[in-house]
Amino acid sequence: MERPPHSAPGPESLIEYPCAFPIKVMGAQVAGFEEAIVAVALHFDPSFNPSTVERRASSSGNYLGLTIIIQATSREQLDELYRTLSTHPMVKVVL
Repeated sequence: MERPPHSAPGPESLIEYPCAFPIKVMGAQVAGFEEAIVAVALHFDPSFNPSTVERRASSSGNYLGLTIIIQATSREQLDELYRTLSTHPMVKVVL
């Protein structure tokens, strides 16, 4: 049985925009890491408040995990933000 064109499957967003969206970013615990991530967050969300960054150092102290909460306005914004963070030279992992 053929599926009618109007019911073709497609990726639907489970996120309702705008919304507060948390992102975890991990990198080496080095000078400038947090400032670099804050700068990226501000680029994509000018209303981002740097004082809301949550920090968690690894048990060895070599890595730092940051949680930033940005105001997400679209899937495109989030995709570009993830791409920018993932390709940043100081970033190891983005979740």
